[in-house]
Amino acid sequence: MKTDTKLTHIGRGDETLDVRPVNPTIMRASTILFKNHEAWQACRKARETQRVLSYGARGTATNFELEKLICELEGGYRAQLFPTGLASLAMVLLNYASVGAHFIITDAIYGPVRSICDNFLNKIGVDIDFIKADASDIEEKIKPNTKLILCESPGSILYEIIDLPRLCKIAHAHNIPVAIDSTYSSSYLLSPIKFGVDIVVVAATKYLSGHSDVTMGIVVINEKEWANFNKLPEIFGFTASPDDAYLVLRGIRTLGVRLKAHEKNAKEIVEFLQTRDEIKTIFYPALKSHHNHEIFMRDHNGANGMVTIEFKDGINKDEAIKFVDNLNLFSIGASWGGYESLATVTVPPRTATDWSDRGPFVRFHIGLEDSGDLIEDLKQALNKINKG
Repeated sequence: MKTDTKLTHIGRGDETLDVRPVNPTIMRASTILFKNHEAWQACRKARETQRVLSYGARGTATNFELEKLICELEGGYRAQLFPTGLASLAMVLLNYASVGAHFIITDAIYGPVRSICDNFLNKIGVDIDFIKADASDIEEKIKPNTKLILCESPGSILYEIIDLPRLCKIAHAHNIPVAIDSTYSSSYLLSPIKFGVDIVVVAATKYLSGHSDVTMGIVVINEKEWANFNKLPEIFGFTASPDDAYLVLRGIRTLGVRLKAHEKNAKEIVEFLQTRDEIKTIFYPALKSHHNHEIFMRDHNGANGMVTIEFKDGINKDEAIKFVDNLNLFSIGASWGGYESLATVTVPPRTATDWSDRGPFVRFHIGLEDSGDLIEDLKQALNKINKG
């Protein structure tokens, strides 16, 4: 099946029933009952390798349907649901953490990951190196004690692109697993496991749910690394609500058509922004001028609705804030991936590269409104900067 067909047909409950609803039912449960001791023990044994109903915190039938669909989309062996995307990333890091371990993390990783490193990993003796956002310096950073490489591509805010086949080839030559935050692609625009990645993290909060009304993270893992991962989430009690799983399943059915609409609108917005003298740089990986654009086009099936601009010299942060405040159709919000357009003044959190003399930056999420209306809104807000 092609991806759009998978989105429609997989994860909809028991297909062997003569009569069934279109959508899977919501199974809310904490305690699961067993006929006898033998059945209980058999279930506890089976859950080591299978998705079976054994205890609510380990997922219900609703959760399992979402895990099954995401595994199909990503080409993974197993998936695990978490309450947030950040919790998913934290669990991946924690799973490979030990005293004396060395982690390599690309510079464009989701910003709060740095707080995990500073407030926990460093304190327990994990050595961390942040490398260039495109991972071009990966070979010189690997150490004998490197236990994990965590990357994000396209990267947060500036959408840096990594050559994933190259990165994975180098990492696997040293027997190092590679994990990626692939929220930008959201199980549709890219299949990282196909390029050699071992662990894929997706914030279902964003495009998978698509309606800004649920938080969730998903980790998808290949068979080799699942054996190293599957115990820890249970030990720490991580789980996700079946109601949230249902909302993500409902939202994901329209993922394909929504992403195509976001991409169409974003491209039209970018074309408009290219005509404005106030803007110095447009960060959008589908642009030919974007760094590693050719790798993006080789590996991805398209772009999403994320666009970042850098204002020209002479426009300061206060004027950038005024520009955002003057927008009428773009709301100010920290997340993205819903149907609505957003705009925020931002600073890319980078340490392996220096962006201190650049900006100000404004990050947009281009929503599903009429692109002509969005362009008119941007135009009037930009004109007010000039009048000022």
